Amino acid sequence: MSVIPCEKNKKLRSQIEKYAETLKCEAHRLGDHGLSEAEFYNSGVFRGAIERIRGQFSATMREKREFVQHVLNHMQDQGFIEDWESAGEANRHDYSIKLNSGKTAIIELKGCLDGNNTNIFERPPHAHEFIIWSVCTNPGADPRHNAWSGIHTRLSAEIISRNQRIDGIMIWDMVCGTIGRPCPKIKDSPERVTDVGPFHLTPPCIYMFPATIPSPRNNPHPESQALEDVELLKAFHTCFNGDPSEINYVDFEVKYHGTETLRTTVVKRAGAVQQESGATAIRRT
Repeated sequence: MSVIPCEKNKKLRSQIEKYAETLKCEAHRLGDHGLSEAEFYNSGVFRGAIERIRGQFSATMREKREFVQHVLNHMQDQGFIEDWESAGEANRHDYSIKLNSGKTAIIELKGCLDGNNTNIFERPPHAHEFIIWSVCTNPGADPRHNAWSGIHTRLSAEIISRNQRIDGIMIWDMVCGTIGRPCPKIKDSPERVTDVGPFHLTPPCIYMFPATIPSPRNNPHPESQALEDVELLKAFHTCFNGDPSEINYVDFEVKYHGTETLRTTVVKRAGAVQQESGATAIRRT
């Protein structure tokens, strides 16, 4: 049992570590810098190059936005949503979706969920539904660590402390189902893959959250919503060959312990508890 069906590719991780070690030892042989081995490593060229590459990978959202554009265009073409638009830099969210019912759903795009950026979001007042979509394009990342870090450590604290309701999250991107992140959903069912532009997409991992804000006195244990209650997540699930047994349901329970607020997070899938926290104090920085 686990918070998310997939897991990191241990073989790939080992290859990454070995290659990184080789790169560190042999970097002075690359390029035409004209420096001796000692001069090269003392010059800062290697460290500077690594930091530049890291920054380029971290800063760019172009690849992620192209992926989202392909997905939303496909959903509109197939009649699962009526329309969509990028919210633009002036807004605190990323995409606005007009649903077939006429309601408005808002998508906040995030990375791997294990960083401080996960905590930065604001549900706009006009949103009928508010979804966080995790697009983690690092094949060396640990999806189980990231999913739990996002759901329990970060998002539950923000929901309770700031009264920010989230209807659900979706963890899904172009790396899912590749050699870097094998997907058990398609292992014996390759027909469940959906081709969208250059992408071969597995069914998404969807997490349903409560419809109300947990409160120690007035609402200590709200249960997660049903998939049918959140139109946008239902559309993603149906459009991309989801199975009902794969939907995750997230419950929060909160209580006071002295001056502290404690919350317990439980993730269920297919009627079984997949992961459960202890009663953890909310400490926000």
